[in-house]
Amino acid sequence: MSGATESDTSALAVLTLEQKASLLSGRDTWTTQPIEDAGIRSVRMSDGPNGLRAQLNGGDALGFQPSEPSTCFPPAVAVGSSWDPELATKVGEALGREGLSFGIDVVLGPGVNIKRSPLCGRNFEYYSEDPLLAGALGVGYVRGMQSTGAGASVKHFAANNQETDRMRVSSEVDERTLREIYFPAFERIVKEAQPATVMCAYNRINGVYSSENPWLLKDVLRTEWGFEGAVISDWGAVHRPAGAVAAGLDLEMPGTRGRSIREIVAAVEAGDLDEAEVDRSVARVVKLTGLGAEGKVAVDFDAHHALARATAAASIVLLKNEATLPLEAQMRIAVVGEFARTPRFQGGGSSHVNAVRSEAFLDAATAHSASIEFAAGFTLDGRGDDLDLRGAAVAAASRSEVAVIFAGLAESDESEGYDRTTIELPASQIALIRAVAAVAPKTVVVLSHGGVVGLEGWHDDVDAILDGFLLGQAGGAAIADVVFGVVNPSGRLAETIPLRIEDTPAFGNFPGEQGHVVYGERTLVGYRWYATRGIPVRYPFGHGLSYSTFRTSGFTVTVTGDDTATVRVTVENTGTRDGAHVVQVYVDASALGTVQRSARELRAFRKVHVPAGGAVEVELELDRRGFAYWDVDLHDWVVTPGSYRVILGRDAFAVDAETTIDLVGDRINRELTMGSTAQEWFEHSVVGPVLLDTIQSDLLRAMAQPEALRMLGSLPWQKIVNLLGDSVSRDDVDTLMAASRGEGC
Repeated sequence: MSGATESDTSALAVLTLEQKASLLSGRDTWTTQPIEDAGIRSVRMSDGPNGLRAQLNGGDALGFQPSEPSTCFPPAVAVGSSWDPELATKVGEALGREGLSFGIDVVLGPGVNIKRSPLCGRNFEYYSEDPLLAGALGVGYVRGMQSTGAGASVKHFAANNQETDRMRVSSEVDERTLREIYFPAFERIVKEAQPATVMCAYNRINGVYSSENPWLLKDVLRTEWGFEGAVISDWGAVHRPAGAVAAGLDLEMPGTRGRSIREIVAAVEAGDLDEAEVDRSVARVVKLTGLGAEGKVAVDFDAHHALARATAAASIVLLKNEATLPLEAQMRIAVVGEFARTPRFQGGGSSHVNAVRSEAFLDAATAHSASIEFAAGFTLDGRGDDLDLRGAAVAAASRSEVAVIFAGLAESDESEGYDRTTIELPASQIALIRAVAAVAPKTVVVLSHGGVVGLEGWHDDVDAILDGFLLGQAGGAAIADVVFGVVNPSGRLAETIPLRIEDTPAFGNFPGEQGHVVYGERTLVGYRWYATRGIPVRYPFGHGLSYSTFRTSGFTVTVTGDDTATVRVTVENTGTRDGAHVVQVYVDASALGTVQRSARELRAFRKVHVPAGGAVEVELELDRRGFAYWDVDLHDWVVTPGSYRVILGRDAFAVDAETTIDLVGDRINRELTMGSTAQEWFEHSVVGPVLLDTIQSDLLRAMAQPEALRMLGSLPWQKIVNLLGDSVSRDDVDTLMAASRGEGC
């Protein structure tokens, strides 16, 4: 990202307090306040995780008013299933160029919040339930976008995982869970890509609004991670402008017609806000003026449409295929479902794009087959006669060799602003699928949706299932490419498909009540929950089939340090089609230590393209974080010494190969206090071996026996000292506590 010019920096010295305060609150919906006399121009922003929603004359934050035509790329729900950071980079670069063509300096994306529950209405804007996958894709997106000169805005920081009561709900979540699940994607993007801006979330975290949280915005984001850009608010997320600036927020969006400016000035004049804080934020906002393009940026919309089509095809997941796909051109095909003719290809709300064009499967399929009969099957608004529509679809299917049913969710079923109440498809569509499958020789179901949909009640009735999510403006053509075998499917699920909503980790805690939502599942989010608890699912995280077959061999894990390792494996394409395979490496540390660890944690992955009959050698690094957990006492990452299972997974459940490695890890001697447990005293590496020699007590020796310690080990040491009475001296106890701190012997 470009910095402010020397003249910009010197201009700050002559600004009045009112002028400086004006720079910290937007001029209108999309732009910052300029100060022309000081040579400070306005910065323009636009929604755009998957396409620009450029409103050049006024505009709104929720997508009600019109915007300029732009390429609608596949939303994050689809790109997440590509497992391809290089593809995310290309999408980011294309979005950056389109933004610059409209005079946009900062594009509001990507969204990297974790999919805590499949019911979250905005899940279509987020990549995954896994922080490593979300972070890797986010890094690619930001690097691509910022390579053009446009700035990215990584959002929504942090723990923004639902739409219910989103403007004020307090996410009650412990620090370890934040550090291991909800922070890492942001952390990685900040450290590896330095985004121009980070957008703070609406919600509170443990009672404190994200926009007013100095621990979040200063301690973690800036001091620990080294973020150098500007923190901007989500639109309308600021409650106390002066308090937000003091906490580390730099820019409130949109503007408040001068109210925020007056409050900031008054706070400085009253001594409630240090003007140095204002100056720091002003400098960061002015730095954003170094973004953008000086001249006209040309956009090749045809090339971007082709990229959207390739991205969509690479993101489709083949869930099930019983000798049915790909289809042959000469087959008699019944295409059923209104989505085949009127595609659902993007989400609702602020990210809704005015697509320059769109392609429906029904149109694209004619380039592959001349023998297609269409039946709508249902209407998008639910006003049609279900029985008549279903009857026509069954009649068409009975005349076919294969029926391809397009099912899914309408835009009104999921959107920014509200959460879903069920993961089931509409009842009329389930009835349609079952009726068609009963008469068609073969049945394929293609799904279009932003949040996970359940497959129960019809899964076993059909022969093949393609999960298309929301695929952007070229999605119809991309589905046709996969259905007819022009493209070999290579997508992998970025989130688990459960059997029941009742099985999901957050069930019972989502979406909370009375302004609070408890993250009771803690670190066991998504596949971590199912794998650790032994709960069956319909399809696990990482699942995806191909028209080819792949074999892995030579799986080795070499320890390269006290807490690092290198993974090597060979991937062979044993089929007759070129294809891509995703190497997934998981770590199981569930048997180690005294903290809860998941039976599966994705720690490395790579998507590799392998020609038919060919082989590719893959090497992946497992760094320290691949084995670490966040220690709430030490406030740091800790690698427990011991044995770790390293698993090569076909998905989060299926094991291709595994091995166990021993790591030296961290030798940590925790400081002992009178509040430490007896177990901690006996197991301390320094104090434990000398404890019984220092404190000569038959009662303490009896307590040290395994069965006794099992019962008494949780007692605080003060209680043990009370039980020992005069047989223990305070001097001996003080000496041992000093030894635990590294003082004396």
